[in-house]
Amino acid sequence: MASALNTPPAATACDLPDEPATEALGAAIAACAEPGDTVALRGDLGAGKTALARGFIRARLGDSTEVTSPTFTLVQLYGTGDDEIWHVDLYRIESRRELRELGLEDALGSAICLVEWPERLGELLPDDRLDVTLGFLSDGGRRATVEAHGAWTGRWPRA
Repeated sequence: MASALNTPPAATACDLPDEPATEALGAAIAACAEPGDTVALRGDLGAGKTALARGFIRARLGDSTEVTSPTFTLVQLYGTGDDEIWHVDLYRIESRRELRELGLEDALGSAICLVEWPERLGELLPDDRLDVTLGFLSDGGRRATVEAHGAWTGRWPRA
């Protein structure tokens, strides 16, 4: 992964030509993740947020793990203990009350949380997090920009 030009030192950017490359980035992030971490997944609909989460979850729990989008369920739970992973899609969340009903406040800081549409968390979005922004390229691929904050700064590779 090459460092992006003109980005903060804790940010990296890379092109992802296809879904397996997006899943591989998820696996690389999973290798650095610890219990209590938050990975904020940003990008338009169809940008690859769930594919990245799939790669992350399978890297932690095994390739046979069935990973589905939490678009309608809002939360998908995987694993247990130190490998408890919450995959959350906040696209349809409109209020703090709805966030409380999900139980996400309890999971943040204890489980690994992969959060799609993290801006809906408002002030609940942890300062210690990894932001992954996925965008479209003209050739049909994606570009990922990964920015480490807080505790992630020392863990996320900047190769």
